[in-house]
Amino acid sequence: MTVRELGAQLRNRETSCLQLATEAIEAAQKQADLHAFITITENEAKAAALQLDAELKSGRDRGPFHGIPIVVKDLFYTAGIRTTAGSRLFENFLPSFNATVIDRLQQAGAVSIGKTNLHELAFGITSNNPYYGRVLNPLDHARIAGGSSGGTAAAIAASIVPMGLGTDTGGSIRIPASYCGLVGLKPTYGRVSRYGVLPLSFSLDHVGPLGTCVEDCALAMNAFAGWDARDRSSCVEPTPDFNLPPLADCTGLRVGLPKNFFFERLSEDVSKAVKHATSLLGRAGANLIEVTVPNFHEIILTSQVVQLSEFAAQHTTHDASEQFGTDIWAHLELGRQIAAHEYVNAQRLRTLFRREMDHLWHEIDLLITPTTPIAAPLASKDTVDVGGNEENVRMASTRLVRGFNLLGEPALSMPCGKADTGMPVSLQLVAPPFGEPRLLQIAKTLEFLLS
Repeated sequence: MTVRELGAQLRNRETSCLQLATEAIEAAQKQADLHAFITITENEAKAAALQLDAELKSGRDRGPFHGIPIVVKDLFYTAGIRTTAGSRLFENFLPSFNATVIDRLQQAGAVSIGKTNLHELAFGITSNNPYYGRVLNPLDHARIAGGSSGGTAAAIAASIVPMGLGTDTGGSIRIPASYCGLVGLKPTYGRVSRYGVLPLSFSLDHVGPLGTCVEDCALAMNAFAGWDARDRSSCVEPTPDFNLPPLADCTGLRVGLPKNFFFERLSEDVSKAVKHATSLLGRAGANLIEVTVPNFHEIILTSQVVQLSEFAAQHTTHDASEQFGTDIWAHLELGRQIAAHEYVNAQRLRTLFRREMDHLWHEIDLLITPTTPIAAPLASKDTVDVGGNEENVRMASTRLVRGFNLLGEPALSMPCGKADTGMPVSLQLVAPPFGEPRLLQIAKTLEFLLS
């Protein structure tokens, strides 16, 4: 069920905050084999729910999230509740305060039922965690849920909760959203506070929601987006209403379809589903425009230099390989080999690519691409066939999403069809910086057209 549907039940007195929290916790416990959770916060959730029930009874309503159960990726500081980052390094870390987004969600009345599993230190896309287990895809346990926010995606896809928090450094919200058939939003860099979030790569990390539908993500943005004095990367851009109604029609909307990069090396079912969804916007009046995007091959290479360098900088004091999983240690070793001038040059290139994207936004209002070139791959395979080519699963999964972390644009993944395997296929909508309200509005419109 969606946030709105659960809220309607609450306000119609068909259920209670405590009942919703209890049902979500029981569902999480019954589906423990998904390995979606690292910590279930049963006592804290029920205490919060009781208070929220009392508030509703007295006439206080905090808004759409009042009494709604959610989950939180185990990368966010939660006061007195361990925050592990899925890592041995932080397995006993008890923060003394909440991340800003946690405080804001609590103020909005959301009830967190637990901290979700993730790829170790948020650096990977399989969510195959060596300490807390492999997150299973609820739609097919043999396939990956995506990562690094895999536990959050699995909890939503398993109908445990309608919304959860994730982070996205190279696609870590959008990839699990794609593989689990959800909506996931990476906001503009600086739109949502990262204060109290364990970092992976400080200039690429983004905080955002995953939800059952576009509106769930829009309501979440209304709850926690906005400037935060404690986050130096936070932008002072005014905070708008993110939950606008769908468009009556798409007349005048300029939709960009990339001629280069994004429609290369796709599985046929992904290409077909994305093109069909795009055609629906055209039939609704949108102007579909073929555009040439910047060189995303170079953007990806630049992003990898930045991410590896900044990851290594976060862990300068950690020298024991046994403190890390094999893949994470390999990333750390690679990052330590990157020279300072290579990192500086990568940041220079970033500025140039950013200017190229700014020029593109004069021609279009929105860019449409596939989210991932494949549907959720089998967990047993390290490589996948993409349009007749063998490709590494990690590289294939991040290829179409990673570049927008370097550039900072808001990007949303939403389901648009089914693959031959029966797994979801998703498309990615990208808007100009701070264009989330319009982005979400168009996504709602497309969601309706696809229904």
